[in-house]
Amino acid sequence: MLMQIDQATLLVVDIQDKLLPAVDQADSMLAASLWLVGVAHDTGLPIVFSEQYPRGLGHTEASLLALAPQASVVEKLHFSCVAADCLPDSLLARKQVIVCGMETHVCVLQTVLQLLAQGKQVFVVADAVASRRDSDKQLGLQRMQAAGAVLVSREMVLFEMLEVAGSELFKAMSKKYLMGVQP
Repeated sequence: MLMQIDQATLLVVDIQDKLLPAVDQADSMLAASLWLVGVAHDTGLPIVFSEQYPRGLGHTEASLLALAPQASVVEKLHFSCVAADCLPDSLLARKQVIVCGMETHVCVLQTVLQLLAQGKQVFVVADAVASRRDSDKQLGLQRMQAAGAVLVSREMVLFEMLEVAGSELFKAMSKKYLMGVQP
């Protein structure tokens, strides 16, 4: 199954300023997430940011919000966005959810498992998720995949949103995201 721009939403889970320094490979995960949010914004893919207990963990990293100022931002106390009942109807109306964020083995995992239980097609961007320990990230990815989530890379998201080469959008996106230096 392919990701389809008219059926998908990007869900960025809990990339918050106070928690970010604690995760393994935070710089590369943030760079990959910035790239992914930029692609989503530039292709018109809807974006939703979630924040886990923002009073304690801070808000979504400002550089992410700056790339998608019109995106929805939802707050939660439950680890899962689904259990928190905070996801906007616009996301729930679509059958596909592309997920990145942190922590892979907690909030990302629980959200993904419950989205799958709701019948959603879920794609986890493996190079744009992180946990405090790499072993927890790997276990989270394995568990989501075993439950039916599809592991993808951020480039897979880009190419599946574009569908075809040769268009003006493809040329612009290729120049901006593929020919330059990638994190």
